Amino acid sequence: MKEEILRLLRSADGYISGQELCNRFGVSRTAVWKAINQLKEAGYEIEAQQNKGYRLMAAPDLMTEAEIKSLMHTDWVAKEVLYFDTIDSTNTKAQELAEKGYPSGTLVVADKQESGKGRRGRSWVSPSGTGIFMTLMIKPDINPNNASMLTLVAALAVAKAITSVTGEEAMIKWPNDIVVNGKKVCGILTEMNAQFDYINHIVVGIGINVHNESFPEEISQMASSLMIEAGGKRFHRAQIIAETMSYFEQYYDTFLKTQDLSALVREYDKLLVNRNKSVRVLDPKEPFDGKAMGITPKGELIVDTWESRKLVSSGEVSVRGIYGYV
Repeated sequence: MKEEILRLLRSADGYISGQELCNRFGVSRTAVWKAINQLKEAGYEIEAQQNKGYRLMAAPDLMTEAEIKSLMHTDWVAKEVLYFDTIDSTNTKAQELAEKGYPSGTLVVADKQESGKGRRGRSWVSPSGTGIFMTLMIKPDINPNNASMLTLVAALAVAKAITSVTGEEAMIKWPNDIVVNGKKVCGILTEMNAQFDYINHIVVGIGINVHNESFPEEISQMASSLMIEAGGKRFHRAQIIAETMSYFEQYYDTFLKTQDLSALVREYDKLLVNRNKSVRVLDPKEPFDGKAMGITPKGELIVDTWESRKLVSSGEVSVRGIYGYV
């Protein structure tokens, strides 16, 4: 009931009477009063006026289930939300929930990760109170060969959400990093559990640096946070989560129609920080230099070299002027 009261308070132009809340939820005034007090204890500033009712004045930077659900405006994504103060890895938890039969669209969120995962086994810095660590679990009825494109779908959703909430221009470094002012603020890790021709589930892990004030020296040249890039401004993390889920649902539904990115290529390319830039593709067999031209409907990076056009489907890509590559 708390998230529904929050949702109503947020959508109201003014006060909502206690009687209206009682009628809406079929509970007593005492039950409403208790729920309001629980919200106040959690940090919500709620004004109560006799003969007028309740009005939400301010909300804390929380990522609880009630807070996230009260902001969500999706049809099926994140209808089930599980929040943890501390967790080993949201990806690991989401995989466990998938095995237990939780529905597609379940979202796992944590304030702190103790064993956060990045690509190629790297760790992801996950201190409490600063970032967003979340994993969306989905069970798509698609060909397993097309699953890798969901990382690009997620990247597009995160970039659009960050820009929408912060006003900062968020760009995508192919395939899975979000950058603001040339510095990484978000990483995405997609993992799949599948049979030969059938996907059991996919987890899309997203880590966003929001309120980090500094970074270890070894990564300070490439990593940043939304707060740093916005000149010290703080943001409501649950709002970023809700917007990301909304955009993901929209782009994912578009993706499902064709099981490729054909309808999203143009929008993705507009946000591709690599586009029309010199890149070095660190192919294990033979690294090469070229110019990134955009992506294909299959999510491959198009790279023009002096002798041919190449399509990159995996591997590391370094971009001139990004992350210190010159």
